[in-house]
Amino acid sequence: MTSHYRIAIVGAGITGLTFAALLARGRNADALEIVVIDGAGRPDFSIGDDIALRVSAIANGSVELLDAAGAWPAIAAARVSPFEAMRVWDENDSPDSASAVHFAAAEFAVPQLGFIVENALIQHALLAVLDNCDVQLRFNSTVDSLPDADLVVGADGVRSVVRKLSGIETSKRQYEQTALVTHLKTERKHAATARQRFLRDGPLGMLPLADGRISIVWSTTPEMAQQALASSDAELGRKLTVASGRVLGELTVAGPKGAFSLSAQYAKEYVQPGIALIGDAAHAIHPLAGQGANLGLQDAAELARVLDAAISAGQHPGDRPVLRRYERARKGANLTMLHFMTGLNSLFTTNSAVLGELRLYGMRLFNRSGPVRERAVKVALGMK
Repeated sequence: MTSHYRIAIVGAGITGLTFAALLARGRNADALEIVVIDGAGRPDFSIGDDIALRVSAIANGSVELLDAAGAWPAIAAARVSPFEAMRVWDENDSPDSASAVHFAAAEFAVPQLGFIVENALIQHALLAVLDNCDVQLRFNSTVDSLPDADLVVGADGVRSVVRKLSGIETSKRQYEQTALVTHLKTERKHAATARQRFLRDGPLGMLPLADGRISIVWSTTPEMAQQALASSDAELGRKLTVASGRVLGELTVAGPKGAFSLSAQYAKEYVQPGIALIGDAAHAIHPLAGQGANLGLQDAAELARVLDAAISAGQHPGDRPVLRRYERARKGANLTMLHFMTGLNSLFTTNSAVLGELRLYGMRLFNRSGPVRERAVKVALGMK
């Protein structure tokens, strides 16, 4: 007789919902009682609404995971913004120089490198999948104690209640940066290209949107971010035009504005008996490479795979030896990416003429590195 297990997932963000959908559509779904718990209300999405402020760069590898979860067809049918090229350069350089990092989808024989997608749309599509599965969805439900379950999965973000209640410690580094986000109209077409200009105070990321606008993430000093928030739209447009080096001509604010402080954080343990952390509950990184959502999706897929194999082998999904397989598979990769993003941010925000020259030399070297460059890009894009 097959055992029956209760899996409680705290957090209905992209990572938690993807994990729930993978379990609910897996071969051992009949052996599971799955409940998703979130303190907020059910997220809304309407195709008639403007593009939401919160978007994520979804790599091709993550598209495959969302497709396995049953959500990608609905996402793609709604609205997505494919990007076909990426260009990265230093403020002391130009975007067309030999030391600017550039790569295109055609190099890897794929139609695009990834997609810019609204977080709310991804959640909406995943919830539509779960509505047709045997999954309990509990919104507006505050978690004050660990739910009664064979396995509690913390997918509840950087301030994870599950992590806190489990007594799992974290290591945190506060960046002296705040990220400003908004949408902009551009004088020149974005040409389906994601761009990033490294400035002395932090990087400016420019992501192409399907309607011709761009979404920006400007990592700068807290003082500059607050000044930008307080600025008129016209003044902010001028500031961002200068910060972008006019790569897309004049920029005009054409959307809401928001800001959030930046930090790197990781849980010292991902698992305990009956507990597992995924996504930002386990690790939070600098947004400069847009890898946060992709790392969380990889966590969700790996934990689902580990649990599926364990249940098929007659093992309890909450046993620590089972959960350690997930931790071993993901913790090292996540920490490597976290430290790499921290180091890259520090390298480009260091005010040193010598380091500035070394940065440019290193970028030129990377462009000529052949297999190393190809492998690095494939890892970042989740490509095999």
